Amino acid sequence: MKKIILSAALIATGIFATAQKNTILVAGEVGYSDTEINNADGSTLTLNPKIGYQFTDHLTLGAEWSYKESDGTVSNNTVNADAYEQNQKIGGFLRYSMPLNNTFSVFADLGVGYQYLANDLAGIEQYSADGLYTDLVPALFINMRNGFGLNFNIGGIEYSNLSGTNYDADNFNFNFGKEVGFGISKNFGAGKKASN
Repeated sequence: MKKIILSAALIATGIFATAQKNTILVAGEVGYSDTEINNADGSTLTLNPKIGYQFTDHLTLGAEWSYKESDGTVSNNTVNADAYEQNQKIGGFLRYSMPLNNTFSVFADLGVGYQYLANDLAGIEQYSADGLYTDLVPALFINMRNGFGLNFNIGGIEYSNLSGTNYDADNFNFNFGKEVGFGISKNFGAGKKASN
């Protein structure tokens, strides 16, 4: 009989400053998952901070970093193997924001940068690779009160190229409707009206 699948995901709070000319955008997400399936278990930690300068009411230019670490174990009567993978991305982003009214705004982040991937499967198979990535993620901002609000997205588009020791990959992901992301936002623009 199969064991019960245990999966806990924390796609934690993103903290965003809303778009106001001559202000700073600080953003971030934290995620954690823990999974157990039959004779395998594993966990994944994800960190995605961003910082940017809002040089107009609609445009923000900034830097982003992403860190993802996964480890797990597979064991049965004949095999006991540990697996580890680490992926890091560092790059820049451009955000365009458009207020729809005093409550709703839409925005899109275009990111581009460098990435690194390392993997070790019980010392049996190891690889590392580096390359470039670019992504486009549209989102909705809901202003709850005084610039404090919520951000929602349902995926985006991403292209990724990795090449290295024992590993070569070109990936194109179109995941609209396949992912859901959310965050909490606060406008630190010294009492200015939030537009995102």
